[in-house]
Amino acid sequence: MKSLKPIVLVLAGLFLIILMIPTLLVAPFMNDPSSGELSEDLQTKKGEQLMLGKSMIDVPVYRSSSEKIENIPLEEYVIGVVASEMPADFEEEALKAQALAARTYVVKQMMFDKQLPKLPAGAVVSDTTDHQVYKTNDQLKKQWGKDYNWKMTKIYNAVASTQGQVLTYDNKPIDASFFSTSNGYTENSDEYWTAALPYLKSVESPWDEKSPKYHDQTVISVRDFEKKLGVKLGSGGEVGKVIERTSGKRVAQVDFNGKKLSGRVIREKLGLRSSDFAWQLKGDQVVITTKGFGHGVGMSQYGANFMAQDGKKYKDIVSYYYQGAKVGSAEPFIAQYTARN
Repeated sequence: MKSLKPIVLVLAGLFLIILMIPTLLVAPFMNDPSSGELSEDLQTKKGEQLMLGKSMIDVPVYRSSSEKIENIPLEEYVIGVVASEMPADFEEEALKAQALAARTYVVKQMMFDKQLPKLPAGAVVSDTTDHQVYKTNDQLKKQWGKDYNWKMTKIYNAVASTQGQVLTYDNKPIDASFFSTSNGYTENSDEYWTAALPYLKSVESPWDEKSPKYHDQTVISVRDFEKKLGVKLGSGGEVGKVIERTSGKRVAQVDFNGKKLSGRVIREKLGLRSSDFAWQLKGDQVVITTKGFGHGVGMSQYGANFMAQDGKKYKDIVSYYYQGAKVGSAEPFIAQYTARN
């Protein structure tokens, strides 16, 4: 009878290899708990590897600080926008809704075949509030400090969950505008801008009253008030008379002794948070109170978060704020952009 020793040794060796496989797979991703550096690097690599279908699409972003155009992979760009535009401690379903809106917004921008105003040739968007705020991984590390790991993980997961998805209406990407906090209602697009878009209609958003940004107060001298608006206040103590309101309960028009100004113009010239405002003349000052924060058109971010807290999913959220819009694939639009460029 032959010795069983060689067979035993072979089996023992195989057993050890099997035991070692999980360790070998996990080892490259293990981090020193005292530093967190490897964990941060892994998160960066994940973001960089996100892909749309089988191809990586770059977004030409005009970086305002360097005044140069930087080509950023689409999903990496979406991560940077979500991280910059919505608090990371919001509900994950709200973050998913924001990711979908951010991706849709930039894909629609890519569909334009004309040079956009305020942008140099070749750029699709800037990294400012003129379009969508975008911050790099390094900027976010500096901003978040010790909270970087959990915040980036949460945002990465939200973006990955909606990867390659956009909102469409009549088989075209929508103008997926969003803002911080409503006054209890969103606004019709044509009552703040000019275009009447069927998916940007006023809807109730009662949750927003719980937002920390729901109320605000601004105090401005009568002199500055008159100068900025180009009006003269009467001697009767009346600042101006609201003569029309929008569907979203914001100020549409104010009459200043015959001179009429829109609520949007007043908001922008006085730097108010919202065009739902009221004011009082107190001595030589005008005290202005506002409800809501932002233009009011599209998705309320705080409203989305409160809906998510109530158990709504991201598709429920976007279908509520973007009436009639559907969730679809970005690939056909990316293909058009690639063919054109």
